[in-house]
Amino acid sequence: MIVRIWAAQIVAGRMDDFCALLSTQVMPELRATDGCLGGEVLRSLTDEGPRVLMISRWRDEDALRAYAGPMWRIRPVWAEDELRYLAHPPEVAHYRPLPHG
Repeated sequence: MIVRIWAAQIVAGRMDDFCALLSTQVMPELRATDGCLGGEVLRSLTDEGPRVLMISRWRDEDALRAYAGPMWRIRPVWAEDELRYLAHPPEVAHYRPLPHG
């Protein structure tokens, strides 16, 4: 499994609208994508430099490549209509969970 963390700084005053978009449209579509094992959206607790994290879990590299393209390791995915919410281009990072125990 691979954990993908998509992080973005949000334009001041747009956090509630953007989180609503992520929760009602983006995450349901993402969860329905073949190879996606689930995910969640997290929002920062402060208004200074408001940030959102979208955490998704993926079956393997092939699933991530099918979703995000051949540059999946470095290229974040976002839709054109999301740009009005973003103060800067989003960033993406990937992790493998450690075994429990």
